[in-house]
Amino acid sequence: MSETPLPGPGDHAGQPDFDEMTRDIAEVPAVEVIVTVAVNLMSAAAVKLGLTEEGDKYKDLDEARKLVTALAGLLDASTTEISSFHAAPLRDGLKSLQLAFREASIVPDEPGQGPGEKYTGPVYG
Repeated sequence: MSETPLPGPGDHAGQPDFDEMTRDIAEVPAVEVIVTVAVNLMSAAAVKLGLTEEGDKYKDLDEARKLVTALAGLLDASTTEISSFHAAPLRDGLKSLQLAFREASIVPDEPGQGPGEKYTGPVYG
């Protein structure tokens, strides 16, 4: 029976190469990082709102509220840093998520009190 040797202090088998990851991220423009983070927040919020094929399986409005608010804050802070080419569809997606949240809530928030509305103002259908 042969044994596989344990990794030594200099071995990094199976572990990420952080130097390579740092070089890779250094080459990515800031606008791409911002848009990628926004899309990830949108996707996670959609899942927590039950908007995926699995529907209510992963629905969690408390978690969705946090994600939508984080997305709104990111877009509010970065709108002047990214072009309207990037910002406009992200704002549209945010509004759709805010409206979906309002529709999914048993007791809807007052206008201006929904997720992210402190950044966007009241959202109406």
